[in-house]
Amino acid sequence: MKIVHGPSIPMNISCVTEFVFLGLSNSRSIQIFLFVLVFASTLVGNLLIVVTVHAEPRLLLSPMYFFLSNLSILDTSLASVAVPKMLADLVSYGRTISYGGCMAQVFFLHFFGGSEMLLLTLMAYDRYVAICHPLRYTTTMNRQRCMRLLASCWIGGLIHSATQLILVLRLPFCGPNELDNFYCDVPQVVKLACVNTYVTEILMAANSGLLSLACFLILLISYGVILVSLQGRFKESRRKALSTCSSHLTVVSLFFVPCLFVYLVPFSSTNVDKMASTFYTVVTPALNPIIYTLRNQDMKKAMGQLKNQCIFSH
Repeated sequence: MKIVHGPSIPMNISCVTEFVFLGLSNSRSIQIFLFVLVFASTLVGNLLIVVTVHAEPRLLLSPMYFFLSNLSILDTSLASVAVPKMLADLVSYGRTISYGGCMAQVFFLHFFGGSEMLLLTLMAYDRYVAICHPLRYTTTMNRQRCMRLLASCWIGGLIHSATQLILVLRLPFCGPNELDNFYCDVPQVVKLACVNTYVTEILMAANSGLLSLACFLILLISYGVILVSLQGRFKESRRKALSTCSSHLTVVSLFFVPCLFVYLVPFSSTNVDKMASTFYTVVTPALNPIIYTLRNQDMKKAMGQLKNQCIFSH
């Protein structure tokens, strides 16, 4: 940390040029295990889903699997915001990040995270139309509309992230510069500002918290309507629909509950907050491929066909 010497410091100028990560744990073995989990499950698992969907034309033409492949891309991107830096620190025993690098992590974390929230909501809408209005599904969820809806998710994530970053950039940081985490997230960064941040915390909680809450409530309402509409359906069609919806609800719960816990209220510096933010940025992207492939017969069948093609091609 470098300090600018002088009689006074303007309120919108930061003296801190780097931040120091305190990390998740003092145990290096725990951090190595975390990286192996993320690398093996997140990168390989999500890449496998993307390749499988694009290798099977029937899946790629389905809006559900088209959105699933994009969810895998967002999961990989979200985990990549923090994990490469964690790996570099693990190898070099370093714990610092520049001010610019920290702001970049904040931006991309909320860009990919916000886009994923909106995409999960879009996936719930897709299941609602498919189950509750099957005769209109093909025309309602045509490829052009799916592309526009997907683009709106990315644009929404960009607007959300830009808003968060602007609020952080307005804060001055004069010291201390230790972040109680292994990556830069808004709650930990804001607490280091050398001004009263209560109003900023309220604005950020309104931005992130209300986005999370609104998407989560829409998801719950959508699946409530779906469950009601499944009553009286044939057993086989109901079983398949419930299997798909249960996988999505599991992913939604793993992602949204920690987000609501961290961002819905003004920030506090607790280990529970740190673990919750770690869960949705690292653990959830690693679990999503497992959840979707274990409960989805179409994905398992397509992966088996892809495996056979690779074997016979050699």
